[in-house]
Amino acid sequence: MNDVQQRVAGALARIPYATFLGLRAEIKGDELTLTMPFGEHLIGNPMLPALHGGAVGALMELTALTQLAIASKSEKLPKTIDVGFDYLRSGRPKDTFARARVVKVGKRIANVQAEAWQSERGAPIAILHGHFLLADD
Repeated sequence: MNDVQQRVAGALARIPYATFLGLRAEIKGDELTLTMPFGEHLIGNPMLPALHGGAVGALMELTALTQLAIASKSEKLPKTIDVGFDYLRSGRPKDTFARARVVKVGKRIANVQAEAWQSERGAPIAILHGHFLLADD
């Protein structure tokens, strides 16, 4: 495990909700993928069954925060200013993946987009658009 991967794993371990979701990070080059393994506790609608939107939203927000921290080479996670979610389809009871793209970094604020998918990356189940306050190191 490289230094960045260790830092990301350590940061996620310090976030109780990330631990509750069981998030795992994989970094290849400068691309981060967070995986949320399926668990019964993630079901929001047992009739379908479908993942809870809050769990999917948290996966994408944590992916955006972590990707931004990696891009800015900061030891601290940025703070969320605002996020918007587009839920495109129900998350099925299986592993879910997320990646984020830093769109623009200003002096204090960054714009990030993230997407979550299950079977195919080209068929996202949800998308996040967010603004984040960069951490002062």
